[in-house]
Amino acid sequence: MRLLDGINLATSTQTPSPNTASPASSANPAAPPSDRLLQLNQIIADMIADKLITKETGEQLLINRRSFQSAQHPLILIGDQKWKDLRDPRKTLHLEHLTQWLANRVHLDYFHIDPFKVDFAAVTKVMSNAYAERYKILPVAVSSTEVTIATSEPFVREWEPQLQQVLRLNIKRVIANPVEIQSYIVEFYNLARSVKTANAQDKGNFSDVTNFEQLMQLGRSGKLDANDSHIIHICDWLFTYAFQQRASDIHLEPRREVSNVRFRIDGALHQVYQIPTAVMAAMTSRIKVMGRMDVVEKRRPQDGRLKTVSPDGTEVELRLSTMPTAFGEKFVMRIFDPDTLIKEYKELGFGEDDERKWKHMISQPHGIVLVTGPTGSGKTTTLYSTLKSLATPDVNVCSIEDPIEMVEPAFNQMQVQTGIGVNFASGIRTLMRQDPDIIMVGEIRDTETAEMAVQAALTGHLVLSTLHTNDAPSAISRLIDLGVPAYLLQSTLLGVMAQRLIRTICPHCKVQVDLDDATWENLVAPWKAPNPKGTTYVGKGCLECRMTGHMGRMGIYETMVLSPEVKRHITNTTDLETFREAAYKDGLKPLRINGAMKVAAGLTTVEEILKTAPPPGGDRRNIVR
Repeated sequence: MRLLDGINLATSTQTPSPNTASPASSANPAAPPSDRLLQLNQIIADMIADKLITKETGEQLLINRRSFQSAQHPLILIGDQKWKDLRDPRKTLHLEHLTQWLANRVHLDYFHIDPFKVDFAAVTKVMSNAYAERYKILPVAVSSTEVTIATSEPFVREWEPQLQQVLRLNIKRVIANPVEIQSYIVEFYNLARSVKTANAQDKGNFSDVTNFEQLMQLGRSGKLDANDSHIIHICDWLFTYAFQQRASDIHLEPRREVSNVRFRIDGALHQVYQIPTAVMAAMTSRIKVMGRMDVVEKRRPQDGRLKTVSPDGTEVELRLSTMPTAFGEKFVMRIFDPDTLIKEYKELGFGEDDERKWKHMISQPHGIVLVTGPTGSGKTTTLYSTLKSLATPDVNVCSIEDPIEMVEPAFNQMQVQTGIGVNFASGIRTLMRQDPDIIMVGEIRDTETAEMAVQAALTGHLVLSTLHTNDAPSAISRLIDLGVPAYLLQSTLLGVMAQRLIRTICPHCKVQVDLDDATWENLVAPWKAPNPKGTTYVGKGCLECRMTGHMGRMGIYETMVLSPEVKRHITNTTDLETFREAAYKDGLKPLRINGAMKVAAGLTTVEEILKTAPPPGGDRRNIVR
């Protein structure tokens, strides 16, 4: 049975020439020439003609098509087969790839719907939800002269003259993924409807925003309720969308009339949406209620936490923080991925040498191990992953944190509460009476905390903590500046690890490029490290990585084990440069060099390391192996 034999190529998806009328669909001969739905046999015939699949493969799908949902768009049905592209077997004919092919085939622009770049409020005013659902079209951009409409049915154009007459704007049709069109029709209109309804409820009332320009209205509030169904829907959308986009932080930033929602993804902030300030205030109240924070108090900063469930059923913890600003409360929510706690050291970015040194330090029965770096460099992630591996049933692991970042049942966590006199120093004093084996101190900030950490190490406990310094050797001078005697550091300090987080290259658009000697020398200067391969990789940008060329992050590390040779250089008058030289001679590899090794391995880019890691000091030696 030759199902494709005799198919008239005139019924293909190829757009007819301007002087030729489009043929009627074979499935609906009475339909107007320009209005016909895509047919599976048409798509299959064109894919064979373009050498995407074999004739036998296409025929087999047509034989089996009765077992599939008849209402499915042909591209969805074909994308589910996960066929390999005959022109490039490394590529799979997934739905996005097929949508791009269709756009080229019908001579229309391909459009990837990125919600970050769509003004929900503006595009949903172009047409009603019912109209968009009827024709399976979605407005994605609006200007003073033109409106861009995404469709997955290029030959259904009945709506175009109607819309053009009503809007009096030029219509630009683009081809988009049919699944995205359907899902975003629901999402965009529901969200816009909730924001519009919530904002309408505030009309004629004083805003609930306590901002700098409304000090005379502090005692008056509007009718927007944190428990209103529309506010609940907007907050649910916010969390769900943040989880889908791999955001690490959610920022709610109030402004005079329209407030901003931004996500931090892979270390960079992205504008997501703009919401009326009154609605933003109600959202803030809703989240404060869920986080057991004081809803009435808007004049002082507050901290809180809540646990929710992602769309895939995973429990996700969020740390909440508010700050009063000129236009109301700014809200930041830090999202903690529970999978972080079960990551292996290699997944965090540890090389073999770094992992060996780190395991040596944390395997000691007593002493101090420090992790240093600026805020957001992954120090907490490293400590939590380490404690998770150390917290066996025969070990008592205790921590004092400000605040508790992630709640972990494997160890005992205590939170700093300065209001009742519980600080880091008093917390360590308490933990020492709790028969601990390992103590984690969230941060060494002052002399008292540093002294208590040293005392805990001297009395036979392994102490892990963080410190804010640029590199590992600087931790020694910082502790001495805090008043810790050099002889106590020699007795208790096991090692220091400095770290940074770098963006990794997107695996979906990774391409090889030449790495010239001048660029490499600039990366490793002033150290003499030969260019290992002469080639590296960059991400050229794709839909998976939001056209950034990067996806995910990993750590680069500077691991300094304090050997007897290095300890001899710790004195109360230690010169930092002299101590750093001694550490380098003992085998310490600077952050920049560790990053250069990841560039050579094709994991990140030269630009990312130059931007993130400070340049190394010290003598010029070949340390890259």
